[in-house]
Amino acid sequence: MFRSVSLFVSLYLFWLLLSGFFTAFLMSAGAGCAVFVVWFARRMDLVDVEGHPIHLVGTVFSYWPWLLKEVVKSAWDVSKIILHPRLPISPTLVRFKPGQRTETGLVIHANSITLTPGTIAIEADGKEFLVHGLTRAGALAVVDSEMDRRVSACEGRA
Repeated sequence: MFRSVSLFVSLYLFWLLLSGFFTAFLMSAGAGCAVFVVWFARRMDLVDVEGHPIHLVGTVFSYWPWLLKEVVKSAWDVSKIILHPRLPISPTLVRFKPGQRTETGLVIHANSITLTPGTIAIEADGKEFLVHGLTRAGALAVVDSEMDRRVSACEGRA
């Protein structure tokens, strides 16, 4: 029930944010639409830990600024590599075991690797990740990394 209420509140606030108008009709239409979506999601059995991971809200808001900083740093490094006259790349594939236990944690970790310029998670089968890096140092930097520890902390493990 808590997940349903939090989903309703999230959807309704999103409706209000996108609408920008606060007339009685639009606010009641937004509430009605949010109720319908919650009802429909419950019928489809989507309001669960994976479908609406409300328990991650507190930890994710501390993770996003760190990830943004890492994306900017990596973008700067990739820009320097591209602009270098000799184009010093050394494409490398690396396989490693992530520290996450839940599917949500694995998805957050794989997507974070892919969001970071110069690396891409090619395969994430739950036991191992296969990551391609633009440089050997960049590819090896994802193994037992700070990102792995921070995503594990988001997941509820320290």
